[in-house]
Amino acid sequence: MKITNWSHYKSYISLFIILIIGLGCVIKPDKKVNTTLKDAFEGKFYIGAALSGRHISGRDKPGMEVLKNHFNSIVAENVMKSGMIQAREGEFNFDMADKFIEIGKKNNLHIVGHTLIWHSQAPKWFFTDDEGNDVSPEVLAKRMETHIHTVVGRYKGQVKGWDVVNEAILDDGSWRKSKFYEILGEDFMKLAFQYAHEADPDAELYYNDFSMAQPGKREGVVKMVKNLQDQGVKIDGIGMQGHIGLEYPTIEEFEKSILAFSDLGVTVMITELDLSVLPSPRRDMGADVATNVEYQQSLNPYTEGLPEDVQKKFDERYLSFFKLFLDHQDKISRVTLWGINDGDSWKNGWPVRGRTDYPLLFNRDNTPKSVVNEIIQLAAQY
Repeated sequence: MKITNWSHYKSYISLFIILIIGLGCVIKPDKKVNTTLKDAFEGKFYIGAALSGRHISGRDKPGMEVLKNHFNSIVAENVMKSGMIQAREGEFNFDMADKFIEIGKKNNLHIVGHTLIWHSQAPKWFFTDDEGNDVSPEVLAKRMETHIHTVVGRYKGQVKGWDVVNEAILDDGSWRKSKFYEILGEDFMKLAFQYAHEADPDAELYYNDFSMAQPGKREGVVKMVKNLQDQGVKIDGIGMQGHIGLEYPTIEEFEKSILAFSDLGVTVMITELDLSVLPSPRRDMGADVATNVEYQQSLNPYTEGLPEDVQKKFDERYLSFFKLFLDHQDKISRVTLWGINDGDSWKNGWPVRGRTDYPLLFNRDNTPKSVVNEIIQLAAQY
């Protein structure tokens, strides 16, 4: 091509350069797009999952890949409970608990210990003598001390926080009449936290319970924690078990509890999160594992998958709760799902055995549900 007009040529070159620079300003690389839950909540709060024996023993490798991709905190579903670790007095079995800890360390995960004192899965010997009678307060306190010092001491510096006591307050705010309470009274709570602090002064110490959006339980837990604080007992956080349904609890009552617990000067954690889509035999069912209801087909309506309208309610409900958590991210340190995929969930067998529930964020084949991406997009707005 023969150039006949250099001024026109220079003009074209200048226009071309301006256009390129302009496009460079407009077409900038987007900031990192989060594709995993742990990336989406980075800097906001930990996102965790409970591990079952199948995960810890290595029998569920696909589930563990989901864990590594999407979660940065772990808690043991069962293997660190007293009945599992010390089924007989003085005979400690740390095999599975050690494996759980190794998973956390190997993958640089935030590790939570669950649970030191819980009435439901405590071995019977804890409370009785050789003749089957209740032991004295002194004997029970000593057994608590030995158990807590041994377990917490073994994992000192490795477990970041402990659910020291689990489910000691009833929905009306009164104390659960467990063997711990019957023998030691309210002091069992103080002693448990004291022993845990002695064993690992740097570990965070938590109280954990279900139905925490209930006004009565909220008030009872606030009263209990204030009493501990007045006695100078170290308590760092309150775990609000998130066993929720499509209709209960209300977001408003759940939020009231987040605020009430945070006002105590402790961190709030959403623990054991799952969303049941199945009809509940009773509205006030709570999450007491001792509850059992006879199987009825009407209570197990979705054996072949969820209808579209139910799936929509499920997605909207999860999004509403995660929006609540994000709104209060300054008060919440962790959100933990109670399992990895739907097949892991205890809700398939509670309170009615043999049901098919869909309460978690990943399907039984470990594929993410559509709401996972919606949650990630929601977090990007904060």
